[in-house]
Amino acid sequence: MIVKDVIAPSVETLREEILRHLIYSMGKDAGHASVYDWRMALSFAIRDRIVEPWFAATKQTWEQGHKRVYYLSMEFLIGRMLEDAAINLGMRAACREAIESLGQDWRAVVEDEPDAALGNGGLGRLAACYMESMATLGCPGYGYGIRYEHGLFRQRFEGGQQVETPEDWLKQRHPWEFERPEAAYEIGFKGGVETRNGKTVWVPAETVIAEAFDMPVIGWQGKWANTLRLWSAKPTTLFDLARFNHGDYTAAAEPETLARTLSRVLYPDDTTYQGKELRLKQEYFLTGAALHDIIRRHLAGGFKLADLAKHVAIQMNDTHPAIAGPELVRILTDLYDMPFDDAIATAIECLGYTNHTLLPEALERWATYLMGSVLPRHMQIIEQIDAWHLRTNPSRPHYVGIVKHHEVRMGELAFVTAHKVNGVSALHTELVKQNLFPELHKLHPDRIVNETNGVTPRRWLRMANPALSHLISDTIGEGWEADLDRLRELELSIEDKGFRDAFAAAKRVNKEALSNWIGQTQGVKIDPDALFDVQIKRIHEYKRQLLNVLQTIAQWHEIRNDPTADWQPRVKIFGGKAAPGYQAAKEIIRLINDVAAVVNNDPYVDGRLKIIYPPNYNVSMAERLIPASDLSEQISTAGKEASGTGNMKFALNGALTIGTLDGANVEIREQVGPENFFLFGLTAQEVMKHREDPEHARHAILESQTLQDVLQMIAEGRFSPDEPTRYHGLVHNMWHSDYFLVASDFEAYRESQAEVDKTFAEPDKWWRMAAMNTARMGFFSSDRAIRGYMTDIWGTESAL
Repeated sequence: MIVKDVIAPSVETLREEILRHLIYSMGKDAGHASVYDWRMALSFAIRDRIVEPWFAATKQTWEQGHKRVYYLSMEFLIGRMLEDAAINLGMRAACREAIESLGQDWRAVVEDEPDAALGNGGLGRLAACYMESMATLGCPGYGYGIRYEHGLFRQRFEGGQQVETPEDWLKQRHPWEFERPEAAYEIGFKGGVETRNGKTVWVPAETVIAEAFDMPVIGWQGKWANTLRLWSAKPTTLFDLARFNHGDYTAAAEPETLARTLSRVLYPDDTTYQGKELRLKQEYFLTGAALHDIIRRHLAGGFKLADLAKHVAIQMNDTHPAIAGPELVRILTDLYDMPFDDAIATAIECLGYTNHTLLPEALERWATYLMGSVLPRHMQIIEQIDAWHLRTNPSRPHYVGIVKHHEVRMGELAFVTAHKVNGVSALHTELVKQNLFPELHKLHPDRIVNETNGVTPRRWLRMANPALSHLISDTIGEGWEADLDRLRELELSIEDKGFRDAFAAAKRVNKEALSNWIGQTQGVKIDPDALFDVQIKRIHEYKRQLLNVLQTIAQWHEIRNDPTADWQPRVKIFGGKAAPGYQAAKEIIRLINDVAAVVNNDPYVDGRLKIIYPPNYNVSMAERLIPASDLSEQISTAGKEASGTGNMKFALNGALTIGTLDGANVEIREQVGPENFFLFGLTAQEVMKHREDPEHARHAILESQTLQDVLQMIAEGRFSPDEPTRYHGLVHNMWHSDYFLVASDFEAYRESQAEVDKTFAEPDKWWRMAAMNTARMGFFSSDRAIRGYMTDIWGTESAL
């Protein structure tokens, strides 16, 4: 094996390297350096230690001809890199000692690093976890994404309402990337299709250059490193000087404007035609650049295109890169003269598709006019693929197809052009078979497989929760970070009261740290002895933050009516962003903030209930909240959440789950035991049956006096006295629609929350349950998930 173990440097050596970078990379001396300068110098010192295993892994992959995995994703929510890299290299203790010996505060330096704004939620964080696990397991691979200048958006609240402002993570130099101007590809849009000398030729009307920026992704103990390659759009023509000199200044900058727009913002608002066009262009920009890069690398290795699938596995993370099938066929047929049937067979052998959603609106559909306008050659190929699929599957029903009702269905396109389609939890995979693609599943019964999601324990336990990590290592020894099933060994100690007390003490450390942070940043004092009840995720109606806030209002009302009762103090913590065009989700955000303004200032409640909603939820905030959480809110409508990964992170860190039988909640409950999980709510089958009754919402509300009272308080403006009618639409929807069955699950949720209070009042029972959650979460390591992908989908082996 070429790759060598990385040896952690001494503190003195690291000090010298930091000072060298401070002077020669940052141009500062120690007396005039800012926290930013120290952070950059330390980052470069750590990066130096990553480069050697990165080069060695790349060299070994080339020399031994390992099959590579290429992971295409619109999001990579990587978070801060400095501490994560230091941990995987075994250098965190040395880094801390070195930087503190130079007179700097370790936490201040680490927290000076901005989160890379490359993702939105679980999809992007999963991609980041998978990249880290691929490196840990020695699976040769590349991640391909877009280097967004502003990412999703920075969230702030004004009058309780979400306001979106540009994210500015790249206003400072990004120390973890290497610019690769030599790795650049011309990507076209629009134009027309011609026939020249008997060959089909696409002549784009617009072009940009995709330029690569590479980030090494180091695995555990530094034994292997892979590459995350992000594309930045550059203009093909830098500047039209002739137009500028004629006074047409705006037109002179058009090429640069088009390019910058492509890699500026993640998920632009697509409620307009222009927004839809931009999103489609972004998806093709990523996919086209990645596939050209993959083909170049394959040919540079001396391999034949006919053998592409022997050396290349391409994973489409959701439908965003689904244009990969037509693009790969276009490259093979138009550029390399491969017959169409051979090209589509090759594409299918190479491609895998991960489905992440059962929501129809999230399975992208593009109008044929839009697809034909932006990607005219691809529209032709999509129709060819559809016709080929029908020809080779004559039993396909007439209503099944990729192109239907003047739309291109990207979910169906991804399914047809992939050899494997995977769900991300056991329940989700069955629903993909039964509800999402039933006809295609019948035609291709072996195509759909399950790969339940996982999270990396290096970041989400070892890094985010040092107190608990130290307890685990003291109890079962070192090495569990790369073998998470070993957490089961903790069960031998859980009946020991001393261990349970130590477990509780570790949680207390995290709760005190979070309480201090909330006090400093939100100006709200909270009691670390209270029950910390946390729901952090993208704001969406199916995730049912509304159910949470309605129950919170009910609890507040009960406390006011009987303030002398023995109430269990709670801190309700929300976090998450709503898509800019998603008005219902933004209304829920405003309601949460309006309720918080009333509850947090109510003298009758006297600290027994607090509501905290820090703005701009991101990976770094999650790393604060999850280790300090007592209760994990996983309350989506059954049958709507594909998997979730936040649910795994919470349970791994000793939070108990209150949740429905949805997504990976089902498997978490199976693993940790039903007695260690607060279950409530309708099942996926019961949800569908309830929807058959058009009056289901009204019936549920009429059966709950508490819910009627809550809705009445909202409707009469108790939480919006300046605008009493503010939430009339929300209340009307609850009575007359309630598609996500908030009302139907309300009473069951209240009863389950009462059981939570009762259990938390018995510390010995609570900490036994919490510790059992941690001990039984080994299955949810992303290492296990990636091993499944390697075996079931990619056909790859470890190079280690």
